[in-house]
Amino acid sequence: MTQTRLAIDVGGTFTDVFVFDESTGNVFVTKTSSTPSNPERGILDGIEKAQLQGKDIKVFSHGTTVGTNALIERKLPKTALITTKGFRDVPEIRRGTKNDLWDTYKDTAKPYIQRRDRFEVIERTDYDGKVITDIDEEEVRQLARKLKKRGTESIAVCFINAYVNGENEARVKEIIQAEIPDIYICISSEVLPEIFEHERMSTTIINAVLGPIMSQYINRLEGEMKQKGYEGDILVLHSGGGVMTSSTVPRYAARLASSGIAAGAIASKHIAKLCGFHNAIGLDMGGTSTDISLMYDGDIRITKDWYIEYGYPIGFPSIEILTIGAGGGSLAWVDEGGSLRNGPQSAGAVPGPACYQRGGTEATNSDANLVLGRLGVDLLNGTMKLDKEKASQAVEKIAKQFHYSIEEAANAIIQVANANMCDALRLISVRRGYDPRDFALVAFGGAGPLHGAHLAKDMEIPTIIVPPHPGVAAAMGCLLVDYRHDISKTFVKNFNGVSVEELEAAFAGMEKEAEKLLEEEGVGSDHSTLMRYIDMRYNGQWRSLAIPVSNNILSLDEVLEAFHQEHEREFAYSDRNQPVEIYGLRVTAIGTVPKPEFPKYGPSGSIEDAIKEVRDVYFDGEFVPTQVYDREKIPVLSEIQGPAIVDQLDTTTVIPPDFTATVDVYRNLIITVNK
Repeated sequence: MTQTRLAIDVGGTFTDVFVFDESTGNVFVTKTSSTPSNPERGILDGIEKAQLQGKDIKVFSHGTTVGTNALIERKLPKTALITTKGFRDVPEIRRGTKNDLWDTYKDTAKPYIQRRDRFEVIERTDYDGKVITDIDEEEVRQLARKLKKRGTESIAVCFINAYVNGENEARVKEIIQAEIPDIYICISSEVLPEIFEHERMSTTIINAVLGPIMSQYINRLEGEMKQKGYEGDILVLHSGGGVMTSSTVPRYAARLASSGIAAGAIASKHIAKLCGFHNAIGLDMGGTSTDISLMYDGDIRITKDWYIEYGYPIGFPSIEILTIGAGGGSLAWVDEGGSLRNGPQSAGAVPGPACYQRGGTEATNSDANLVLGRLGVDLLNGTMKLDKEKASQAVEKIAKQFHYSIEEAANAIIQVANANMCDALRLISVRRGYDPRDFALVAFGGAGPLHGAHLAKDMEIPTIIVPPHPGVAAAMGCLLVDYRHDISKTFVKNFNGVSVEELEAAFAGMEKEAEKLLEEEGVGSDHSTLMRYIDMRYNGQWRSLAIPVSNNILSLDEVLEAFHQEHEREFAYSDRNQPVEIYGLRVTAIGTVPKPEFPKYGPSGSIEDAIKEVRDVYFDGEFVPTQVYDREKIPVLSEIQGPAIVDQLDTTTVIPPDFTATVDVYRNLIITVNK
């Protein structure tokens, strides 16, 4: 019987592979180059590098950037939009906002479907769901024939008020499928039956442009995996922090627009809980960007306000992740006012930091860390050599502009980078009503452990956790997720005017749909959980808060009080005398997937055997002799006093003076500030 669980995170540059053998408890990690032009090739290369056969794999789960890259690069199928007469220009009108309010010349990206491919039909449903004007079936048939001649590959249908009654949309879908059987088509009343035509139309359009792409990708991957002997389901991570099977991917393709990013947040949650923390901030710092997530009381924050390109929202619930341009390759530069800046520009993989010897000449965070001794000249177990002289030459350009020594300039570069990341940490914590001192910081990614301790000190976060394999933690996250589907419905009513029976009836219909989706995934009732939420707000507010409620609502007073308390926590304000409005209902369906049980380890060897060398590292304005440890040789339950450096294949961990690190039984590094 096969016992191997395989998780793969397909990034823009590298494909990370995490293999867990249940029978032995052994973990194998590796990286291979991603192949954007043929995404499944990078996955297959990773499997070959891991020396796995299809028959050896029990579970295969992965996150992918295929959808994200397609939207950014605009490599999309020829797609048409069919909408109500008079609403053709909603994608241009949007909300009339700009990402940068003060940049007059910066335009929002063009819509994913150009105006010439957007068509109107005569129909109308009123606000209450009554069909005022039926569709003209002959008009729709003629339009279908026209789209077929134009070579249209995908169609999005979004009618005004279809969120409350999708009858006209459904009939249009039937007619078009009869005329063009092989075309991909999605309707807004099935994709996102929610009020606000722009958000609903935007989500439906993105679902339509990604549907054929994701379907073709998953079909090719399934074919390749079957040739390798794998007969199980291919699980794909989606934005909400769950997985779906290949059969569900075409229906909700827009959920895969941030598939890869969510994996890191899932891994952060699991690692923190494993270490006994239910409040944690995840810091996933790579070569170009840093992704920050937050878990409070065991749950990751979820948002419906997200997008890949500004102006085109995706209305599906997504793990709230704040991404900033701060990574190992972020460039240091001086602005017109003479201030030192860091990022968001990046040296990328090519030419890369100056120390990589690939042609880069500008100072990056990696160059600064090398100059300060925090990075060694040998990376990836010695397979990659860094040039300290070239790093110093790059940093010297910054030093001359401020009359600093090279070390002072390098330290300043890191301080600015850390300040940028602290700003982002405050946005996701303090701005949301959370005290960072109540959280642990999970630092991972290739560069997260380099900066984690200094960030925690600045933010007064008492504990930093560095997982055993930080560079591939996101891939590990793909193994730790369940099937998840989110069903939503607009339900606008004054709270005092609604009854328990009315809410129960609405939830019952949504739960039936959710159970059907889990059944399609092969999940039985004994492995499924349904969770209810009511979106609530004070009368006159634009935004709402999702309040969890029991599966059998007994008291509306308890629900109302929960809303006031959550509003107080989130915004430091509540008013129990203010009328409250229900905005919408949501049901989250969870199908439990068995999780790998990672083994516990006992002490073995000596801490002295783990010491590789002693080198001078810059801390607090001076170089300090610092012991460098090989992480693979550090015994479980051992303690390391800072200053210290911990080296491993996929990252380097910095333990500054006045910090202490211990290794727990799962081989996590737990770093704390000395009191």
